[in-house]
Amino acid sequence: MLWLAAGLAAAKAAPVLPAPTDIEPTAEHPRSSEGSFATLRSGRIIFCYSRFYGGGEDSSPSAIAEIHSDDRGKTWSAPRIVVPTGDNQNVMSVSLLRLASGKLALFYLAKKNKWLDCHPYVRFSDDEGATWGPAVKIGAAPGYFELNNDRAVQLRSGRLILPVSLYRATGTTDTQASWDSRAIILWYFSDDDGATWTESSTWWSIPAVSRSGLQEPGVVELADGTLFSWSRTDQGAQYGFRSRDRGQTWSAPVPTELKSPESPASIKRLPGSDALIAVFNDHSGRFPFPLPAKKRTPLVVALSTDGGDTWPTRQLLEDDPSGWYCYTAIHFTDEGVLLAYCASTQGLPHLSRLRIRLVPWNWLQLPTRR
Repeated sequence: MLWLAAGLAAAKAAPVLPAPTDIEPTAEHPRSSEGSFATLRSGRIIFCYSRFYGGGEDSSPSAIAEIHSDDRGKTWSAPRIVVPTGDNQNVMSVSLLRLASGKLALFYLAKKNKWLDCHPYVRFSDDEGATWGPAVKIGAAPGYFELNNDRAVQLRSGRLILPVSLYRATGTTDTQASWDSRAIILWYFSDDDGATWTESSTWWSIPAVSRSGLQEPGVVELADGTLFSWSRTDQGAQYGFRSRDRGQTWSAPVPTELKSPESPASIKRLPGSDALIAVFNDHSGRFPFPLPAKKRTPLVVALSTDGGDTWPTRQLLEDDPSGWYCYTAIHFTDEGVLLAYCASTQGLPHLSRLRIRLVPWNWLQLPTRR
């Protein structure tokens, strides 16, 4: 990767970011959101995402669409459907993952109804995403299990980890009144390339009076093999967890330095580095805006060199006070970091516009290797 060489010039003023590609809402498709990238052996980059029709709510009908780029993310093809809605209420929230075996894995959520039955599924491809195999359900227990987009990871050991939120049912009717928003967090792992899945020994609820609980978690493997997981909350910060046994057990949740509204953060480790990159709505006050506390803006890129304990380097990515930025996918290329996220602004529903943006390496204030 070229990121380290580019980072040597990071002290200079950051260049202007290239113009993004926006997938705008239409009457037929009022919402495009929650996607993930993968690079094929040919060099083509694919991006799969939730493509809604008949409404823009989380429970509206949707399918999984794919677009691709043959010029390293500068331009993108027209969409094709790779996972139709089928007999589900919808399918959404994609994670693409290149497995050590060479296969591609496509994770997504399938809702059988609006509020009581939601589970992650996975399909595999042996032909670089040209076709996808049958859907494999992850977890046999009934309930509403949520896996965010771009969250599946494979450890250096080969183990697959999925961070998941579970929402308790309070009734039997398929209405919001039967759905408890106070989620708990748990983790699934697989040691056979996703054929079977086991729930970690530890699960956690939030140690606070909360409406959200622990929602929309993520996980990343640090350079020393420790796992760092995080979750959005309504407590003014992302909460963090650690595992030193490959995700079998997890430490209790504690607030992190990522001060944010009730909005998800996305974190990955920079290739060939100990450093982490995070994309989140920074409400620390470093980028002050006269905004309501719950607003999902600004959108900020942060860097950590101590495993997520501190995030001293932060750069402003989106600063529209009327913006709503969230559900970021992160993908590394030789030219920079490809990001995809919801980017609605004044006059648009919050999750309606999808933005794909290349952030060049020389824009980022990257740490130098010690």
